[in-house]
Amino acid sequence: MAITLTDSAAKRVDAFLTNRGKGIGLRLGVKTSGCSGMAYVLEFADQLEADDHVFEDKGVKIIVDPKSLVYIDGTELDFIKEGLNEGFKFNNPNISSECGCGESFNV
Repeated sequence: MAITLTDSAAKRVDAFLTNRGKGIGLRLGVKTSGCSGMAYVLEFADQLEADDHVFEDKGVKIIVDPKSLVYIDGTELDFIKEGLNEGFKFNNPNISSECGCGESFNV
């Protein structure tokens, strides 16, 4: 079981945490939402919960709750810039389909 980051994503998360001035890492999860059923949730983590899974890649901690890990195990988080747009991209090997806008997925 693992969650990984590309170099670009690791640098971006590290910059966000540095600018924020606090936090132990990035919390990655899923919620029921969107037209395909599930959507990713990214937020800063200031503390760990007892049942959290912690992955560290390129010096960045990624915290995942056990319910979300079932859907995102093996995911690589990337940060991409395309023209004026930039954002995180999820390379999740578990998805069976995505919605047209790319905001939600199904497993």
